[in-house]
Amino acid sequence: MTTMPSPVPVDADESTPPAPPASVRTARRRPPIGRIIGWAILAITLVATLFPFYWMVKSALTPAADVIADAGNLWPSHPTVVNFARVLGLLSAEETRAAGGSGASINFALYLWNSIVYCVLIGTFQTLFCAMGGYAFARLRFRGREVLFGILIAALMVPGIFTLLPNFVLVRDLGLLNTVWGMVAPSLLMTPFALFFLRQFFLNIPKDVEEAAMIDGAGKIRIFWRVVLPMAQGPLITIALITVVWAWKDYLWPLLIGRDEAVRTVTVALGVYLQQSPNTQPDWTGLMAASTLSVIPVALLLVFLGRRIVESLNFTGIK
Repeated sequence: MTTMPSPVPVDADESTPPAPPASVRTARRRPPIGRIIGWAILAITLVATLFPFYWMVKSALTPAADVIADAGNLWPSHPTVVNFARVLGLLSAEETRAAGGSGASINFALYLWNSIVYCVLIGTFQTLFCAMGGYAFARLRFRGREVLFGILIAALMVPGIFTLLPNFVLVRDLGLLNTVWGMVAPSLLMTPFALFFLRQFFLNIPKDVEEAAMIDGAGKIRIFWRVVLPMAQGPLITIALITVVWAWKDYLWPLLIGRDEAVRTVTVALGVYLQQSPNTQPDWTGLMAASTLSVIPVALLLVFLGRRIVESLNFTGIK
């Protein structure tokens, strides 16, 4: 009778692999050099982009008498909000001149309302019409579709300055000078970029969803409003935000059409305010304060909608 050899006890320390040296663990935790360089470039770009806005706010908080002395400082020596008060017309003309201003003020509430109306009209109608046109080019079949789409895309190569004079003559002949509708008329319908952007998104929507809606008895119009538009919420918000930001900073066209104070936008009002300054030295602190106030609405819009856009564009499928 043979006996089996008894198993040799194994030490617990020998059953587990040895831990890697500390130098190896440190090397594993160390980020690659390429990522470090990428983050460094991103940080430098971010600082270079945000520094002009910081300097604008810093100049707005600087007293007019210290604007030259504090030019080399990163923060004003005597910060104050008097510049915001005088551009908003909260101070009298004597108090404004005593604070270093020229006595000029901005009817900021009126001009802010005009800019909001101008941007909302352009953003709403342009986004809606571009969505309709993009869906038509993506799903509808009609003669000359590709040729027409090519002509619209070719308009991307035409600088806007070339269409400025013809649009001005057309608006003048229609009697729409110094009116809101005259200001929004050239940009109310659609732009080639927005049309192309939305068409590319509609092409990527699975046709099975639309075919299922057709089986249920829905037509093209109902499919567009009830099925396609809710799925395109992210791209629609993106185009609307881009359009609103572009319209908010537009200067030349509102200057040509909306010279009347009743329809004057914020950007045009800033130019008028600068012209009211003395010829010896512009009112830089007042202009920076007014510019800071004009940036706040768009900044708030980006803060509240920026994350929503990123989340909506992470569309990977249909449940």
